Amino acid sequence: MIINLNTTVQLLILLIVTMEQPILLFDFKTNSNTKEWQVVDDVVMGGKSSGHFYVAPTGHGVFEGHVSLENNGGFSMLRYRFDKINTHTVSKLILRVQGDGKRYQFRIKRKSSDYYSYVTYFDTTKEWQDISIRLLDLYPTFRGRKLDMPNYDGSAIEEIAFLIANQKAETFVLKIDALFLH
Repeated sequence: MIINLNTTVQLLILLIVTMEQPILLFDFKTNSNTKEWQVVDDVVMGGKSSGHFYVAPTGHGVFEGHVSLENNGGFSMLRYRFDKINTHTVSKLILRVQGDGKRYQFRIKRKSSDYYSYVTYFDTTKEWQDISIRLLDLYPTFRGRKLDMPNYDGSAIEEIAFLIANQKAETFVLKIDALFLH
């Protein structure tokens, strides 16, 4: 008998089989409550970029739009705020995404009120990918500048974000299936 499981279930099974206990941060489904997922574009600083976010009929989040360099713009960001999650017992995040061949920045905040974020970059392909991000490798930045502070300390998170800011005008599409901590 052949069983055809979707990729999210396959990833979850793989994590369980390897004896790691993942924490599901978000799994997109057609009926997902995405009220806490918000797009922030450079229009907050006078730019003209435009990002959009929705859940596709196939059950994954879609962050898409156009980055414009007009009026000193150049970014679009999708952020998700949630109640504090203690991350002392986890060491990495796994992102299940399908991109467009472009580079994206992944960001976390210990507290959503922090003025800075901890970041890293990942490159996408046009295929579904499981991207593993070591939490301790995330470094602090503010407005694109690296701060003279230690890397993420592994304590807690209240916000994650995806940002595109490749210093060029471009359209983009990033599909997000699921996010796990483990």
